[in-house]
Amino acid sequence: MTKLINFFKESYDEMAHKVTWSKYSELQSSSVLVLVASLIFALFIGLIDISFENLLDWYYHNL
Repeated sequence: MTKLINFFKESYDEMAHKVTWSKYSELQSSSVLVLVASLIFALFIGLIDISFENLLDWYYHNL
């Protein structure tokens, strides 16, 4: 039981005093970057999907 209590004390000490936390503005800019990159990736995959759908529709209708 002593080891468990010691673990929690050391974990709290590390989180409170040794970890460097990002500033709110850094988190905000990183979040915007992830959002924009995700939207671009989703649009790219969507365009590929639509292209393949149209290609396969054309192929199967012209057999």
